[in-house]
Amino acid sequence: MAILNTVIFHRHGLPLPPLTKSQASTFTQVLLSTKLFTKLDPETSRIFSTRKTRNWVLGAITEDQEVVPVKANDCKDEENNLSSNGSEKVEAFSTFLPPFGDGEEEDLDRLTSRAINAAIVLGFGTLAITKLFTIDYDYWHGWTLYEVLRYAPEHNWIAYEQALKANPVLAKMIISGVVYAIGDWIAQCYEGKPLFEIERTRVLRSGLVGFTLHGSLSHYYYQFCEALFPFKDWWVVPAKVAFDQTVWAAVWNSIYYVVLGLLRFESPTSILTELKSTFWPLMTAGWKLWPFAHLITYGMIPIEQRLLWVDCVELIWVTILSTYSNEKSESRISEASVEVNSDCSSNKSNGAKD
Repeated sequence: MAILNTVIFHRHGLPLPPLTKSQASTFTQVLLSTKLFTKLDPETSRIFSTRKTRNWVLGAITEDQEVVPVKANDCKDEENNLSSNGSEKVEAFSTFLPPFGDGEEEDLDRLTSRAINAAIVLGFGTLAITKLFTIDYDYWHGWTLYEVLRYAPEHNWIAYEQALKANPVLAKMIISGVVYAIGDWIAQCYEGKPLFEIERTRVLRSGLVGFTLHGSLSHYYYQFCEALFPFKDWWVVPAKVAFDQTVWAAVWNSIYYVVLGLLRFESPTSILTELKSTFWPLMTAGWKLWPFAHLITYGMIPIEQRLLWVDCVELIWVTILSTYSNEKSESRISEASVEVNSDCSSNKSNGAKD
C-alpha cells in the first residue's frame, strides 16, 4: 500500500511523504521497473549508487514470487533437445504421445490374421456347402426341402463319378489337395492353436503337396499295384497291404518330407537330417493305422474309388505327418537359435577377457 501511495504522489506531482529505508529501497525498485520517475532527488540517487543496484530487479521479483531453482542437468537436457539450428527435436514430444509398443503391434497383427483366416474358412465353407446342396438347382421347381436334402447326396456321388470318367487324375488331385490342407489345419488345432489362428502358409504347403503329388502319384500307383498283383487268390490282399506299407509308404513319406522342406526353403542337409530322424517313427506309426484300412482298400473298394476312401483316412494320417514334420522343423530352428546365442555369449566373454 505504501508503494502504491508513493506512485500516486509521484504521478500527480505531490511532495513525497517521508520514507523509511526499506520503503525507499522498494520504491526505487518499482520506479526502475515501471519507468515512472523523471528526476531523482539526491537522497534517492545515493540509494541507486550503491553496489546493490545490480540486484534490484531480482529483488523485486523474489519479494513477490518464489523462484524455482534450475539445475544444471535440466539445462543440459534442454540443450540436448535442441537441434543444431535451434529448433526443438521431435523426441521432446514423445512423452506426450500415446504409447504404441511391440505388444500392441503383435495384437493388431494377430487380429488381422484371425480375420483373414475366418474369411477364408467361411468363404470356402460356404462355397462347398452351396455346391453340395445346389447340385439339383435346375430341377428344384416344385421340390420340397425334404426332397432337396434327400437327393443331394446321391446326385453329388453321380457327379463325382462323372468327373472321374472325364478327368480322373485332376479329380483325384483336387480331392487330395483339399484333404491335405484340411489335415494340416486339424494338425495345427491338435497342437493347441486356436481355430482361426492357424498358419496359412503351412496349410498352403501341405495342400500344394497333396494336390500336385499325392493325387496324381496315387492314381498311377494303384494301377501299378493291380498290374503287379493280377491274381484273385486270397493272399493277394495281404500282399498288396504289405507292399503298400513297405515300399510305397517309404517312398511317399520321403517325398512328402523332402518337398515340404524345399517349400520351407530349408537346406538339403537339414532336410536329410529331418528325414533320417523321422523315417522309422513314421513307418511304425503307419503300421498302427494303415494295415486295417488297406484291408478294406484292396479287398472291397474298386480301383477308381480307392483314392477317395484313402483320402478319408488320410485326414488322420496327414495330421500325424504334419505334426511330425513341423515339430522337427521347429525343434531344429530352436536348437539353431540356442547355438547362435551361446556362440554370441562366448564371443562376448572372450572379448571381455581380452
